[in-house]
Amino acid sequence: MAFVIGDGCIACGACEAQCPVGAISMGDGKFEIDPDKCISCGSCAGGCPVGAISEG
Repeated sequence: MAFVIGDGCIACGACEAQCPVGAISMGDGKFEIDPDKCISCGSCAGGCPVGAISEG
């Protein structure tokens, strides 16, 4: 199951840098995870300073 970025995202970009498969990109005011590319490794969640990423 892919991870998702919630409304708590502060658009810092930390998650994008952590993603090994490039599944994260800037969306409408916050970053978004492409569920088709996400490998559910959790690297992004571990790198989020505000805890805005969870398993979807």
